[in-house]
Amino acid sequence: MSQPQPMDPRFASRPNGRRPKKRKNWFLRTLGLLILAFVLMIVTVPLYAWSRIDKIDAMPDGTRPAATSGTTYLLVGSDGREGLSRAERARLHTGKDSGSRTDSIMLMHVPASGPTVLVSVPRDSVLTVPGHGKSKVNAAFAYNKGNPSLLIKTLENKTGLRIDHYVEIGFSGFASIIDSLGGINMCVPKAMKDEDAHINLKAGCQDLDGVNALGYVRSRKADGKNDFGRVERQRQMVGAVGKKASSPSTFLNPVRYFSVATKGVDALTVDKDMSLFDFIKFARGMRAVSGSGGITLTVPIGDDSVRVGSGIGVGWDEAKAKALFSAIKSGNTSGLKSS
Repeated sequence: MSQPQPMDPRFASRPNGRRPKKRKNWFLRTLGLLILAFVLMIVTVPLYAWSRIDKIDAMPDGTRPAATSGTTYLLVGSDGREGLSRAERARLHTGKDSGSRTDSIMLMHVPASGPTVLVSVPRDSVLTVPGHGKSKVNAAFAYNKGNPSLLIKTLENKTGLRIDHYVEIGFSGFASIIDSLGGINMCVPKAMKDEDAHINLKAGCQDLDGVNALGYVRSRKADGKNDFGRVERQRQMVGAVGKKASSPSTFLNPVRYFSVATKGVDALTVDKDMSLFDFIKFARGMRAVSGSGGITLTVPIGDDSVRVGSGIGVGWDEAKAKALFSAIKSGNTSGLKSS
């Protein structure tokens, strides 16, 4: 009968004489380091991007509407060409116009409870601009040479709604964000061709890169709706960008996450009182308006042929507009419907 082999003295002191589970410990340590690196990336990348965003003194002086229980953001798409290189102007088809103008104007209200509301303000809306009389609202931005305080004052006077924060994005930043997301899928109801906007899109759902997405939201002629078609597409794009930027496919892809967080920030401007928390709240609001948790609409229009100066603008339906902004101001957004 064979004799039992003596136990290896290296394992004699261990319970049951078992070998240590080095492989399992190595795996757990590696997994822990990967999780730590992921958490650090999630936290540090937004802080880095936030440090690069321009902050300006945007809010007007004087008497202003009372604050609401929610938060109202003014989102402006600027079509200023300043800072764009010749190559960027050619790629984005921006032309050589100088000066400061707004290509889109939106008010987003994130209530204390209830659905987030995104309201498009047609840039040809004829409003009273303090110190300048009746004018298109778009001019309020130009009068003040690109500082938004006069535009904010004009909108606050008209809506009775206090604007808490300001977000502006330029041409290059918009296109860069779209490209960093790998494009945005848009469902185009019918073919769109607009030489001024440099687009020739087929009908149906398709991925748009930054240049085509910019042309899609800027076109005034392709669908026969002028500015009303523009504001519809702009709201649609805002929701789609917010949804994709905050999707798991972005957060779980380190390369895309870094790209989305850092590309376009050099063309982004916010008010100096906005905190990173306020900006995150803004981003969450953008995502909300893309789904069932949000409402998107345009200021009700009563007259689309208001003469102002040597041009034609649009006039609001005063009763409906007042009801809309009163509902937002009171926090009763659940009764509003998208349009």
